[in-house]
Amino acid sequence: VQLQASGGGLVQAGGSLRLSCAASGRTFRNGAMGWFRQAPGKEREFVATISSSGGGTYYTDSVKGRFTISRDNAKNTVYLQMNSLKPEDTAVYYCACRDRLLSSSFVDDYDSWGQGTLVTVSS
Repeated sequence: VQLQASGGGLVQAGGSLRLSCAASGRTFRNGAMGWFRQAPGKEREFVATISSSGGGTYYTDSVKGRFTISRDNAKNTVYLQMNSLKPEDTAVYYCACRDRLLSSSFVDDYDSWGQGTLVTVSS
């Protein structure tokens, strides 16, 4: 699967952004998807994941209630709606796909990665 992330940008604290990740190649609907992020000088960390059907989602604690992951299998696209953004959300955001139906929060469980999109939240 080839992944193309988009939607990043500069936003003030409290604002919103929606990230998109378009997939092509192998069958998108058979794979769980995830969003991860990496801030300067830090390791890549888990943000959110969604199962292949979209019925199961899971978030890291710091984004619960603010971020929503969703997918449209007809469009081969996964989304990350980010509301009430904070400066600590600033990072490069990556989408990833795994060849399993069930979602995962572990970086090593994912087989394909997008190129990343930068999100900058100003205070």
